[in-house]
Amino acid sequence: MFDDSLSMTFCNQRYIDLLGLPADLHQPGARLHDIALFLADRGDYGEGAVEQLAADRIASITAAPQTITRRSDNKGKALEFHSSRLANGGLVISLTDVTSRLETERELARVNQTLERRVKERTAALTRANTELEAARAKADAANLDKTRFLAAASHDLLQPLNAARLYTSTLIERAKNTGVAELADSIEASLSAVEEIMSVLLDISRIDSGAVRPSPKSFPLSDLLRKIEVEFRPMARERDVCLRILKCSETVVADRALLGRIVQNLVSNALKYTRPGGRVLIGVRRRGNRLRLDIIDTGIGFSRDQHKLLFAEFSRLEQGARMAQGLGLGLSIVQRLVATLGLSLELDSAEARGSRFSLILPAARRRPSPAEPPETLPDSHAGVLNLRVLCVDNEPLILEAMQGLLGHWGCDVRCALSLKQIDRESMLEGWYPDLVLMDYHLEQTSGLDAIEWLRHNLGGHLPAALVTADRSPSVRALAEDRGIPVIMKPVKPAALRATITTLANQSRRGVLRRPQG
Repeated sequence: MFDDSLSMTFCNQRYIDLLGLPADLHQPGARLHDIALFLADRGDYGEGAVEQLAADRIASITAAPQTITRRSDNKGKALEFHSSRLANGGLVISLTDVTSRLETERELARVNQTLERRVKERTAALTRANTELEAARAKADAANLDKTRFLAAASHDLLQPLNAARLYTSTLIERAKNTGVAELADSIEASLSAVEEIMSVLLDISRIDSGAVRPSPKSFPLSDLLRKIEVEFRPMARERDVCLRILKCSETVVADRALLGRIVQNLVSNALKYTRPGGRVLIGVRRRGNRLRLDIIDTGIGFSRDQHKLLFAEFSRLEQGARMAQGLGLGLSIVQRLVATLGLSLELDSAEARGSRFSLILPAARRRPSPAEPPETLPDSHAGVLNLRVLCVDNEPLILEAMQGLLGHWGCDVRCALSLKQIDRESMLEGWYPDLVLMDYHLEQTSGLDAIEWLRHNLGGHLPAALVTADRSPSVRALAEDRGIPVIMKPVKPAALRATITTLANQSRRGVLRRPQG
């Protein structure tokens, strides 16, 4: 402490030790000026004139009511000075050795610099990794797109000749009844069916896993789906002597129509395959709040709870089921994939030798009052001669030849064309109006759906038509359904083909689809 004349009145030992003052400079009465001269002469204030260095130092600590300064002594210690002027003009100086604190701060600064450098390095590395990942993702997306295109082409090109073979075989079976080659024809049909199932399943799995299947949920009445299931599977049920019963349903569901149909087809097909003759398969829908439960219940061979996981494993089949029906064990694997793709849930309950229940939980559409519709009687696709005029359009001559042979055997008057140009060039429709059209989707210069519209525009009225295609993409099925055109998948199953033809013919006869006059 110093008085108003800057003469020392008191100091403690710590002050003496930090400054290293001689005895005459830490006694009461020692002048601040003399202390500054001593420290300047010792070199604490750096190089320069001692008097000037001392004067500058005193000025720096007395220039303001309060000051904070920092300097190093001649031994390298860092000292921090706090000075305060008193009301009577005196001065109080306190000092602290901040050497360790400054070293800590410098070390922290070095650490921060190192950390910043490491962050920059890591950021640069992460940026490079992200760039490489983005490039890899783009490459993978391109590969998936190429794979999707390849699968679309493969599904069409591979299934086309198989479709022709099955049509020829169906004609052979029809003509070989009660002859010595009937058994041989049936064996060929069974082999072709196995090939078709393998190819269809593998193509479906590839399309789902590649991300090519993208749901397009819409509201539609479940009765439409159930009616198609009955048309498709009633011949199979009759052949296997299984009672197929489908309960009426007035509910509307929100889902992708094509993909949901694929799930139900697989489940119903399994139910019929693994139900012994004389058994029953029941399909019905129940409402559970804002959800619907679509049940497929059978009295088949069933399975135990321990076998649940095996059911959905690829290429896995239960021993008893493998003895009853051929297959790769991929049907339920596809079901599981499609259920996940649609965001649905699947429940199952079964007991060995007593049957099974597979239940799809579906989102219900909001109920709207609608006028009651009279029940529709499904046509008997096995009854009598069809006696219809049928126009077949396909870009594969072998398929046309096989289709003509099969339909001709059913009593149809068939005309075939490879394109719309051939129809127009050869005047095929002059004096001959078809009762219905069977149209391929992939034609050379247009799509089958546009070709149907062209025929309807030129012939007038609403010409009954069905799309016959090997293209299994949901978009094609959705386009056809939007235009009210049924789809028959290649390879064509004769029972499904005849059922569709009979349905279209009955609609035409009832006036749903009228032939133009004149």
